Amino acid sequence: MRTPESAPRGEADPATAAALFADPARARALMALADGRSLPASVLADEAGVSAQTASAHLAKLREGGLVTVEKSGRHRYYRLTGPEVATALEALTALALPRPARSLRAHPRATALRRARTCYDHLAGDLGVQVTAALVAADALHPADAIPDTHRRPHDPLSAPLPAHPYELGTTAKEVFACLGVDLSETATPSCPTRRPLLRFCLDWTEQRHHLAGRLGAALLTALLTQRWLTPGRRPRALVLTPEGARHLAAALPLPGNLTQEHDDQS
Repeated sequence: MRTPESAPRGEADPATAAALFADPARARALMALADGRSLPASVLADEAGVSAQTASAHLAKLREGGLVTVEKSGRHRYYRLTGPEVATALEALTALALPRPARSLRAHPRATALRRARTCYDHLAGDLGVQVTAALVAADALHPADAIPDTHRRPHDPLSAPLPAHPYELGTTAKEVFACLGVDLSETATPSCPTRRPLLRFCLDWTEQRHHLAGRLGAALLTALLTQRWLTPGRRPRALVLTPEGARHLAAALPLPGNLTQEHDDQS
């Protein structure tokens, strides 16, 4: 439970936060929120596989622990993560966790879809996310600041977390390449509303163990891909589907592998 603002503060207690993540139903609810959206309690109950009453009790604990916030709209309460750091913690824990056996025919395709393309809070992750980031490097829209010309994990990179030092900077073709993807780099680099969020940030993808683009530019890219319907939301939270039109446009704009269309067009 959160302490009053006026109360004396001691050292942070990771065990308290860990206990909130430790329950399977709460973990599934948090994973459903990890794309940055707000979802009603009824949807989270379905995702967690528990009754509405049980879900409400879990969500109350998550709210008290500072992991989710709630907003009332009409008769419904909509929950969302308090910030991207919660999604980062989820990604890191997922990287350490052993996969559960698929108990239904639906479970395996869902896991496969998440690995292929998903949201990581508000940016693109999964195989498609790392492929796009690698293609941005190959096209010199992103330039390796550490002189390593690929997106594989560096020896000092933490598992599944934002990188403390970012190994890429904008390259010589950044403005043109991102414009082809629907992103106005000038507008994104100088937002109308001041923000402390960096333009460039990179995460180590938990399923692929390679870098994917995050930060303001990563969020702007995902927004552009969704707006143009090159990507569409999958049937389950966080999963994304690359449309045939999106595959054609991405292939025209970036040096992506030729089998990308086949790999991502068959998602449900």
